[in-house]
Amino acid sequence: MALLSAQTTPGTKILRHVVMFKFKDSTTPKEVTQVVDAFAQLPKKITTIKDFEWGTNNSPEKLNDGLTHCFFVSFGNEKDRDDYLVNPAHKAFVEILRPHLDKVLVLDYWATK
Repeated sequence: MALLSAQTTPGTKILRHVVMFKFKDSTTPKEVTQVVDAFAQLPKKITTIKDFEWGTNNSPEKLNDGLTHCFFVSFGNEKDRDDYLVNPAHKAFVEILRPHLDKVLVLDYWATK
């Protein structure tokens, strides 16, 4: 699991963009790694990303509905998130992902501490 630390002051809100993937059964472990690596490179390419972390499911509850990979991309505001969504680097990542994607779930929320 990769983690970049998000240091926030008390009461500071941060916008979390949560993305979960289920890869196609035909996707090889090497291809999964290529997708994950491409996603993990986005913070170096898109300055509006404040924090990025990811991991794989290890819940014993078995309620993940086939989703195996979870990514948190954090932003300071909705404009930064919206700019990220149309950024050419994000669009290029989506093209790398698309042939391997079986299912995706995206949820954005304001986190408060």
